[in-house]
Amino acid sequence: MTTYKGINGFAVQSVATDPSPLDEGQVWYNNATYAFKLAGVTTVGTWAAGGNLGTARKNLAGGGTQTAGLAFAGIPPGSGVTAATEEYDGTSWTAGGNMGTARATLSGCGTQTAGLAFGGDTANDGSNTGITEEYNGSTWTGGGTMTTARRALTGCGIQTAGLAIGGYPPSNTASAATEEYDGTSWTNGGNLNTARYYPGAAGTQTAGLAFGGTPGSGQLTSTEEYDGTSWTASGNLNTAREGLAGAGIQTAALAFGGYLGPASPELQAATELYNGTSWTSNPTGLATRRNALAGAGTQASALAFGGNPTTAATEEWTGPGSPVTQTITTS
Repeated sequence: MTTYKGINGFAVQSVATDPSPLDEGQVWYNNATYAFKLAGVTTVGTWAAGGNLGTARKNLAGGGTQTAGLAFAGIPPGSGVTAATEEYDGTSWTAGGNMGTARATLSGCGTQTAGLAFGGDTANDGSNTGITEEYNGSTWTGGGTMTTARRALTGCGIQTAGLAIGGYPPSNTASAATEEYDGTSWTNGGNLNTARYYPGAAGTQTAGLAFGGTPGSGQLTSTEEYDGTSWTASGNLNTAREGLAGAGIQTAALAFGGYLGPASPELQAATELYNGTSWTSNPTGLATRRNALAGAGTQASALAFGGNPTTAATEEWTGPGSPVTQTITTS
């Protein structure tokens, strides 16, 4: 008789907790819930509730991964700005070291232990800053000041190779400017083809992605790819929006949330996946519609947190094709 062990080379394990990470096709018996389980594969991406931020806020920034996320700055309930930093462990947020300069509408990138924050508005009054700070997992220290002070920008990359994109500079017009950070100082890179503020981003300094945003009137669907020198137009988003968040890399990115006015509803839950050429809409979106949120992680495993209206909500994304735990039943 053919057996599971004969086919796979090992017997079905009996365990008290479900294994992690999962391998597609893996089967086990959970002796705590008295159920046989299987590592199946998702056919569509799904969002699930995660632990709430300790401080609800909008216009924040972040970095890291789904199990090691970083959230910093933003606007808490009221009209001021915050310097608060929080770290996510895959379940809950805990307080980290405060930033040296409180601010909002900034951008950030990097990891939980090597984060980067740059730009923003230090008083929630339409002012602009070029202040840069670096996080080591405990404390923030000053970095090189941006060439152009600005707010409502986006960014991607790592602490020693960051990319700042677009925004709203002192000229009060949408910016096409790109700057590159080497861990010490900022230098000018190639300009976007379409100036914009409040766009989303993903990727690295030499393989960046910018999408959506607004040029000052209406919202954009346009997407651009950066090769370390110049930007090239690529496939459009299916849903135009500004104030959205992103995760992933240039060839496997995720866009979620945002604002589209005067559509109804104006706040968006839409989630789209990018394959390096085109965007595909996921059948389900965020549980909490919002813009001015932050994101982290990859196309397969992302994190959405904070946003407008001012919220502490965190959601965890599992992308299509990812192994998930399924209970084996009979019928």
